[in-house]
Amino acid sequence: MFSSLAFFIGGRFSRAKQRNKLVSFISVSSTIGIAVGVAVIIIGLSAMNGFEKELEQRVLSVIPHGELEGVKGGFTNWQQVVKQVESHEKVTAAAPYVRFTGLAEKGTTLKALEIRGVDPEWENKVSDLPRYISGKAWENFRPGERQIILGKGIADSLGIAVGDSVTIMVPRQNSAQKMRSPNRVRVTVTGLLSLGGQIDHSMALLPLEDAQQYTRLGEAVTGVSLRTSDVLNAQSIVREVGNQVPVYVYLRSWKQKFGFLYRDIQMVRTIMYLVMVLVIGVACFNIVSTLMMAVKDRASEIAILRTMGATDRLIKRIFTWLGVLSGVLGSIVGSVLGVVVALNLTLMIKSLEQLTGHHFLSGDIYFIDFLPSQVNPIDVLVVSGTAIVLSLLATWYPASKASQMNPAEVLSAK
Repeated sequence: MFSSLAFFIGGRFSRAKQRNKLVSFISVSSTIGIAVGVAVIIIGLSAMNGFEKELEQRVLSVIPHGELEGVKGGFTNWQQVVKQVESHEKVTAAAPYVRFTGLAEKGTTLKALEIRGVDPEWENKVSDLPRYISGKAWENFRPGERQIILGKGIADSLGIAVGDSVTIMVPRQNSAQKMRSPNRVRVTVTGLLSLGGQIDHSMALLPLEDAQQYTRLGEAVTGVSLRTSDVLNAQSIVREVGNQVPVYVYLRSWKQKFGFLYRDIQMVRTIMYLVMVLVIGVACFNIVSTLMMAVKDRASEIAILRTMGATDRLIKRIFTWLGVLSGVLGSIVGSVLGVVVALNLTLMIKSLEQLTGHHFLSGDIYFIDFLPSQVNPIDVLVVSGTAIVLSLLATWYPASKASQMNPAEVLSAK
């Protein structure tokens, strides 16, 4: 196949000016089809890579990998629990927290919140929250000053800016576990959490001691959050840790809230590979029809080559190269086009959103509010390699028919 003579003749056949126009049209169509298929698949896989990257580096850097939450509403010996949790070989850090659901009130507008009481010193070990909090709010996040950090989506829906005051309503229970009128607390917004997605529309942060005071937990905490060295295996790690602590706890991992996203991304990636084979395969069928017509169109040239001593293998290699050249050209053009678009996909979608006035990914519904993209060189090589291999397979039958042609019959018919 790699004979220089076969490659030379195949290239001359593909560049020849005196060709059947229909053959030329089908040949160009097959090349364009392969290029478009390769480009679309690369763009789609890059988008899936982008979603996976944002999930791992943005969302999972802020939410805990796992949580141990007290069954009876809280526990006071959390220092001992933290110490035992951190003794596990796959747990890198742990931190106490107080979590409750409340309402934010601004004028006549109400907004449901997931309020989380944290200690900055402890929380820095288990999450990267400071990266997404505006100004110096995190450095000055101290108890006793009635501070709150709101998600940017919450602040926008309430019409609140940094420095404004807001009332939060904290639920209370009596000894009989019956709900009472909520505790109303006036706090000042000292910073905004801007993660760019669903979390911005639901989460608010309070200093740990203030949250304990508002919920009347005293020295107790709701639970302990932890960070693991193996994110994808967090569920089993949390289960192992939960069996070691001296209190009854609910076991939670990030997979319970965001695991479906990871599974969906992997499923779509698998479907994209299947679509890749189908789309490029359909485009390669054009190569079969192109070569069959080319064999008929070049019958006299084949007969002349045979009379000059060309073997069956040489004729087969000539038409194999003729088909592979279309596949390689389409693969190269499609790869370049796909990589260029994928590298600029986020900017292109943002420009399109500004032009149409329509936001494709809403932050209050999706975990991010933009379309990410990350080009993986392995994906590019796999897609382009698949296109070349399929185009090579498509040449087998036409090349075999060309090698079986009888030169005497062809020349006598002329």
